Amino acid sequence: MIQRNTDQIGKLFCFLTVILTLCSSTVLAACSNYGTPTEQDSITPISDKVWTFSQSHPDGFTLDIRTMTEPAEGIAVSYAETQNSHSRDQLDKVVSHALCHDGYVGGWLNTGNGLYYFDSTKLFPETSLKEAIQFGKENGQYSVSILSANSDIPVNGKVAEIVERGTLLVGTTGDYRPLSFCETDGTYWGFGIEIAKEIARYLGVEISFVKTSWPTLTADVLADPQTFDLAIGGITITDTRRENMLMSEGYLANGKTILCRASEADRFCSLADIDKPEVTVMVNPGGLNEKFANENLTHANIVVHQKNEEIPTLVAEGAADVMITEITEAPYYVQTDNRLAAPLLNAPFTHGEIGVLMRKGQEDLLQMVNNVICQMKSNGSLRKLHEKYGLVYAYD
Repeated sequence: MIQRNTDQIGKLFCFLTVILTLCSSTVLAACSNYGTPTEQDSITPISDKVWTFSQSHPDGFTLDIRTMTEPAEGIAVSYAETQNSHSRDQLDKVVSHALCHDGYVGGWLNTGNGLYYFDSTKLFPETSLKEAIQFGKENGQYSVSILSANSDIPVNGKVAEIVERGTLLVGTTGDYRPLSFCETDGTYWGFGIEIAKEIARYLGVEISFVKTSWPTLTADVLADPQTFDLAIGGITITDTRRENMLMSEGYLANGKTILCRASEADRFCSLADIDKPEVTVMVNPGGLNEKFANENLTHANIVVHQKNEEIPTLVAEGAADVMITEITEAPYYVQTDNRLAAPLLNAPFTHGEIGVLMRKGQEDLLQMVNNVICQMKSNGSLRKLHEKYGLVYAYD
């Protein structure tokens, strides 16, 4: 009885092996012979559907030809074998290749010559940027396409350099609670630090923080060779910075305000109340706080103190009457030191936004950073970050 069952199982195994071998041979033959009549009959209807779809998507698309749907996310990279395939008469070749590989076809309209171009496409998870870029290089592509952000990343640009390195180098002052602060053990924390970590996560790389300062920030960004890829942490977006460098979209509302002793909060109700000879105003050097004080407080006694993080305590202790600061920084010190107040917090002297700073020539990295900021705004994580640090959310 046992022997007969064994023989039956053996015969069944041999039968299945033959069937699988025949199926594999059929698939391989179809993939190596695009023009056979049988295959052509199955490809033509799919190609017709892709062609019809392309006419209403001239700006570009990636299509799953098995379901005729567009994937919402992923990194699309074209195969070299189907490069420069255009028009309806060359679409069959692209579809054949796609059916034998990943099942995706990409297309776009070249407005220069009026031709639709198509490629068989490989789709990578958005967490596999390094692998996608490497595949793009191997297939002679200029860029890879991140579908969720509708953006292209050059395979030889700044982003590719960072991904290859495996580490995002971030310049930050580490003296600006609660946006960027460095503890004595070298640990960085803050709102801006978390934004930087999200950018690194999006790139799929580690993160390393490089110390910079407000007086040397511009020089450090423009240093050659580069000391870091981007700078973050309380950096206000200005026209001057945008003329000389690149700045991201804003991720935090900003504006100049003051810190003073809580016992003297009623004393300072306007800029005029501060701009008096008997008022000592303390600022950190080299940044916009010092610039604002010098331009707007011509009568007050302005004192420059080297360490920004020490100024609130000095004001609380009476070494100065007022600190020029931002609406992003003031609430933290009011909450952590009951000797301090921010009486003009809801009526800032200026209005602006904080963003990410980097050198020109890194437009692909800028696009990637803007993608992260946009994604954080849309999925609610930026709002949650504002709530975590007690900051005003201004992006409804």
